[in-house]
Amino acid sequence: MSRLAALLLVANLGLVAAGCKHDEEKRAFQLRVAIPSEGAPFASALYQALGVELRPGHAVTLLSNGAVFDGLDEEIRKARRSVHILLYIWEKGAASDRIVAALVDRAKAGVACRILIDDFGSPDFAKDVQPALTAAGCDVRIFRPGLVDGDKLARNHRKVVVVDGRVGFTGGFGIRDSWLGDGVTGNGWRDANVRFTGPAVAGAQQAIAENWQEAGGPLFPLETLQPSDGSGPASAAFVTSTVSPVLTRAERLVQLMIQAAKKRLWIANAYFVPSHAILEMLKRKATEGVDVRLLMPGKDKSDSKASAGAQHVEYGPLVERGIHIFEYQPSMMHAKTMVVDEDLSVVASINLDPLSLNKLEEVALVVQDRAFAANLAKSFEADVTHTRPVTR
Repeated sequence: MSRLAALLLVANLGLVAAGCKHDEEKRAFQLRVAIPSEGAPFASALYQALGVELRPGHAVTLLSNGAVFDGLDEEIRKARRSVHILLYIWEKGAASDRIVAALVDRAKAGVACRILIDDFGSPDFAKDVQPALTAAGCDVRIFRPGLVDGDKLARNHRKVVVVDGRVGFTGGFGIRDSWLGDGVTGNGWRDANVRFTGPAVAGAQQAIAENWQEAGGPLFPLETLQPSDGSGPASAAFVTSTVSPVLTRAERLVQLMIQAAKKRLWIANAYFVPSHAILEMLKRKATEGVDVRLLMPGKDKSDSKASAGAQHVEYGPLVERGIHIFEYQPSMMHAKTMVVDEDLSVVASINLDPLSLNKLEEVALVVQDRAFAANLAKSFEADVTHTRPVTR
């Protein structure tokens, strides 16, 4: 079981122990207002719900599986001013050696390399990886070391890399050999990530900056935070989420995207143990005629048996409403994506589980672009060819 899966088990047990009854779930927040899925009306809804602007001028590229390391290596080696990295998982291995080599090269050339890693997600990082980075001149910090008891659930699950304040990366990846390969053959996990340029890069930079300060790091230089106008065809917004006693932005975002769906709602996710509100919204959308499809890990491939068992409990009522559920067979399905209608997409670090939706630091890139949505939908359909449909 992975360390995140272990945390998820603790979170689920904690929810039960706290007496989270079904009728209490019903009283939780559920978005009920109509949400448009196109153009300026959706941008307005996103801003009202989450306080982030959907701005034009983005170029967004899907990087599936091990391709993320090609993108990271290429951009890091082109860095001239700064490389900022915030990750949950970083472990020694071939993937780590490649990224460390690129960072060492840039740090020795005078590029400011600032790296922040979660203590729980990467328990051996300080011993196995950090020394080489520190020796080269990288500023390396650990997020919330030594948390105990209930606080240990408040981890940093964000995956963000920003180079020179001009190009960003996010998605479900970590720096570990699990993410090498194509997600179909061998043992490599199936995941989805994006490389993006444009104004949203400033939001990604800010997401790193706020966590960097908590870890004792100084303010980033002003020039690294200047938003780029960009010239790409897509509109995009970068969303951050942090722990909340009532309602996180992660929950708000997921509900907003579901509510926006009028024709299509395709969701790929690693851990499907969502809130009662999300489950009810999914069923309602299917009843309204929306093509709702869920792509999750197969029970034998999931790195969390507790999560896999919990998601099976929810299958029956969803299938009865006409929702199509697929379990990925070749490897662990670790992507966190949504495709809504023809134009909207989300690529995120957010799992549909109690941790991501309540406790963890998370991020997401919301994209409004027909070509990117079509590309992500094509990837989803290709994944479905490697699944076992759930029929009960």
